[in-house]
Amino acid sequence: MQKFALPALLAGLILLTACGSDKKNTEDTPPTEPAAKSEQGAAPEASEKSASQPQASTNPREQAPAGRLPDDVRPTAYRLDLTLDPRQDTFHGQVDIDIELDKASDHIWIHGNNINVSDINAVVHAVNENAAANAEGEKVVPAEYKQVLDSGVVRVDFGEEIPAGKITLRIQYSAPFDKNLAGLFKVEEKGDAYALAKSESIQARRFLPGFDEPGLKATYDISLTVPEGYEAISNEPETARNDAGNGMQKVTFAQSPPMPTYLLSLAVGPFDVVERPAIPANQYRKEPLPLRGFARKGRGKDLQYVLDITPQMLRVFEEQIRRPYPFRKLDIIAAPQWPSGATELSAAITYREQRILVDGDEPAPGQRLALLGIHAHEIAHMWFGNLVTPPWWDDLWLKEGFATWGTPLALTIMEPDGGHDLNAAARAISAMKMDSLASTRAIREPITDNNNIRNAYDAITYLKSLGVIHMVDEYFGADVFRPALGRYVEKFADGVADSPDFYRVIGDETDSPQLTETFRTFVEQKGVPLLSVTVDCNTEGNAQVHITQERYKPLGSPIADAGQQWSIPLCMRGSSGVAQCEFLTDSKQTLALSGGACPKWVMPNANGSGYYRFNMDEKQWEKLLGAYDSLNATERLSLIDSAFAAFEAGQLTPATLFEVVRLSAISDKRQVVEAPLAYLSKYSDHYVDRNHADSWHAFLRKLYSEKVNELSGKDDAESKLLNSRLLGFLALEAKDKEVRKQLQEKAERFTGFGVARDPKALDSDLYESALTVAIQDSDKNFLEHLIQVRKQIDDPLFENASANAMGRVTDPSQLHIIHDLALSDDLGPREAFGLVMNSMGSSEVQALNWLWLQENLAAIVEKIPGQWRRNTPRFSTKFCDPQELREVKILFADHHEIIPGFERALAQTEESIQLCIALKDKGTAMVDSLR
Repeated sequence: MQKFALPALLAGLILLTACGSDKKNTEDTPPTEPAAKSEQGAAPEASEKSASQPQASTNPREQAPAGRLPDDVRPTAYRLDLTLDPRQDTFHGQVDIDIELDKASDHIWIHGNNINVSDINAVVHAVNENAAANAEGEKVVPAEYKQVLDSGVVRVDFGEEIPAGKITLRIQYSAPFDKNLAGLFKVEEKGDAYALAKSESIQARRFLPGFDEPGLKATYDISLTVPEGYEAISNEPETARNDAGNGMQKVTFAQSPPMPTYLLSLAVGPFDVVERPAIPANQYRKEPLPLRGFARKGRGKDLQYVLDITPQMLRVFEEQIRRPYPFRKLDIIAAPQWPSGATELSAAITYREQRILVDGDEPAPGQRLALLGIHAHEIAHMWFGNLVTPPWWDDLWLKEGFATWGTPLALTIMEPDGGHDLNAAARAISAMKMDSLASTRAIREPITDNNNIRNAYDAITYLKSLGVIHMVDEYFGADVFRPALGRYVEKFADGVADSPDFYRVIGDETDSPQLTETFRTFVEQKGVPLLSVTVDCNTEGNAQVHITQERYKPLGSPIADAGQQWSIPLCMRGSSGVAQCEFLTDSKQTLALSGGACPKWVMPNANGSGYYRFNMDEKQWEKLLGAYDSLNATERLSLIDSAFAAFEAGQLTPATLFEVVRLSAISDKRQVVEAPLAYLSKYSDHYVDRNHADSWHAFLRKLYSEKVNELSGKDDAESKLLNSRLLGFLALEAKDKEVRKQLQEKAERFTGFGVARDPKALDSDLYESALTVAIQDSDKNFLEHLIQVRKQIDDPLFENASANAMGRVTDPSQLHIIHDLALSDDLGPREAFGLVMNSMGSSEVQALNWLWLQENLAAIVEKIPGQWRRNTPRFSTKFCDPQELREVKILFADHHEIIPGFERALAQTEESIQLCIALKDKGTAMVDSLR
C-alpha cells in the first residue's frame, strides 16, 4: 500500500489535477486558520458603504445580485489603460470591455467597488439599420454607473433598450490606492513606494470595473503609464515602453489568453529585477521560458534561493502533468507587503516577501520547508485554477484541494527523503479539528453572497480536501484514479469546470460508482466520520470486527444525531501485518478478518490514509499502544489524533492519553513528536491553575527535555527544525527556566540589547519564541529596544515574529506601549493582526487586553488587512469562560456592520469556547491526576 510518495510506474500521472496558500499554510488564510496557499486561505469582500441601496423589485433582473451575476451577460475582452504612480494617492484610467448580451435590456449588472466613474457609455455594434449610427455602423449610448451594494455590485443603466448582441462598455474612472492591502494598494518601504494588485478573490473590482467572477474568463490588453525608470509587471510580457511626458513612461503588454479577474496582476515600483537564463525547452514546451524575479529595492539578491529551485520544480510539473507551462513567461514577485502568503496570479506569482526572500545561502529548516511548499503550490496553480478554473467559489476545492494534494507529491519527486508525505498527512489530520465543529462547512456548499466568499478559504477547502483526495487515491489506486484526473484536465483546459463536471468525468473514466460516491459524501457533507470498532473473537478463534459509523462530536457539541453516513474506503491492519480493505456504506457493518485468527491488536486506519477517526474500548487501545513500534509514522499520526478526539469526547481515560503522548515524544519522526503539542498548549491555557502548574510543567519537561538533548548537535534539517520547535514549547508552555534563559540570551545578542549585536545568534526558526521570552524575562527596556531595532533590521521574517512576540507582553505597565503600536503607522496591517491575536493569549493580562480590544474594535478593524476583518471574532478564541462568551456575543452584535462576512468566524469561535468550557472538568481532572 503506497503512502504519499509516488510509485515510479505512475510518475507520469502524479499531478494531473494538482493545482493551486499554507493555506493553509493556505495562500489566503490568516495564522488562526490552518492552511497552503495557501495557505490550503484574502481581502474584504465588502468595502466602504455606498450611499445608494438597491430598490426592491419582484423581477429577478431588477434585483441587485448579492452573489453571481446574471448569466446572460458575458465579457469577452478587456482593454485597460491605467496611470499608476505609487507616489500619489490615487490612480486613473480607462477600460473598454467587449460584452455579449443574450437578451435586449436597458441595464446590466457589473462589479466595481469604491471607484469614481467620470464617464461611461456603451458602443453598440451591428446597429439596426433604422437607428442612428456612426461611420463604423456603431451607436454610442450614454450610460449611468451606480454602485448599489457594499460588496461592489454596480448597476449600469443605458437609458434605452440595447438589443441582444455585442457591445463595448467604455469607462473612464479613478480610485484611491488602498491602504490596507486590498485591491490595488500602495505600500512604502525604506522610503520607496510600490503599488500592487491583490485580485483574489473579488478584489479586482476595487481597481477594475467589470465582471469579477472566476467563470467569466476574457482576454486582457493592458497598458500602464508609470514613473520613468519604474518596473511594471503584469500577466504577459512587456512589448513596448514609450515616453509619456512629465517623467512618465507608457508600458504596453501582450494580449493575455482568457483568464478570470482574480488572476489579474498589476505591480509598479522601483523593484530590483533579477534576470535568469530562460528555462530550456523540453518535450512538452517547445520554447525557452523567460524567468525573472522582482523584489523591493536592495533585496533582489535574496531571490537567489527561490529562483535556483524554480527550473527544476517547473520541470517536474511539466513532466508529470504532460502539458507545457501555459504562459509565455514566469515572474516571481516578492511583494513588500501582501495580505496572504502568496497568490497564483497568472505568470506573475506574487508572494509576501518573507515567504521567499532568503538572506544568505541557505534558509533555516522551517523557512525552507515553508518556501518549498508554497512555491510548489503556486506553480501548480498555473495549470489548475488558471488553466482549468472553477466557475464559482463553491467549487474552490477543485483548485485549492488538488493543489494542496499535489504539492507534496511533486516535492517528493524532488526530495524523496524530505518527509513531505508526513507533512501532508499531518496537515490533512489537522483539518479534523475545524471539521469537528457543528459550525463547520462542507468542502462544497452553496455561496450566495459575496460577503461569504472568503469563508471558503479555510482548512476545510485546503486540508480536508487533501485528506479526502489522498484517501481515494490510496484506496482505489493511482492507476485507476490519476488517469481519470488526466482526462478531466484535458477536457476542460482553457475553460471552467465544476464538481458535477469532475464527478462525471472520473465516473465515466473509472466506471466506479463507489469512487464518485466517496467524493460526493465527503465533499458535500460536513463533519468527521467516527468509526467505533469492536473486535469479536469466538471460541474457534475466528475474528470479526463490528464497525459503527457516525459523525464525531466532542463533549458539549451541539451537533445533532442526524444519522449521517459516508461511503468510506476503509483499510485496517492487524497483528498479522496484512492490510484488509473494505467499503463501508451502512451505519453498522460486520467484517470477517482475513486469515480468521483472532488478532493481538487491530489498527483501524492502515497507513493512516483514511479521513476518519476511530475509537475502541480501553482494552483494545492498550493492545494497540503495545504494538506502537509496529505502526508506521502515518498510522501513528492517525492514532494520536483519534486518541485526543476520544478523550475530548469523554471516551478515553487520562492514563491512556498520557501513554499516547509519551510514545509520541520518543518517536523518530518530527511530525509524530509534534502531533500532541497543540493539544497540550490548549490544556496549558485552560486547565492548569496555580495549584497544579508545577506538576503540569514538570510533566511537559520530562516529556520533551530528553528529546531536545538527543537532538542537540544534529545537523540534518528535520532534527534542527524539531529542536527549534521543542525549545519554544519548553520555554513557553513548560516554563523551563534553563531553556528560557538560553533563548533570552540569544534574543539579547541578536538584537544587541546590552551587548554588541550578533546577527548569527538566532536563526529565523527561533525568532518568535526567543523574542517572546526576552520580552517577558529581560529588563523592561527590552520592549522599547525591540521596537527601535525593528526599524533597523531589514528582515521581514523578523518584523513579523517580533510583532507576534510583542503581543505576548505580560507586564501590565507595558500594555499601553503595544496598544499604541498596534494602531500606529509603525506597524503594518498584517503585523498588527498578529500582535492583537497574540495579546489575547497571555492569561496574565488577557482581561486588560480584552477591555482595550472592546473599546477600540472599530480602530482595530480599520487597521488590519481588509481581507482578514471577517476573522476578528477569532481574537477571542482563547477564551474558556461563560462570562467571556457572553461578552463576545455582545461585542460582535454591536459591531456587525463594520465586519462583513464575520458570521462564520463568530459561530466557530463561540462554539470553540463552549467546547472548552464543556471539557473543563475532564481537563482539570486530567491535570490533577499528575500530582
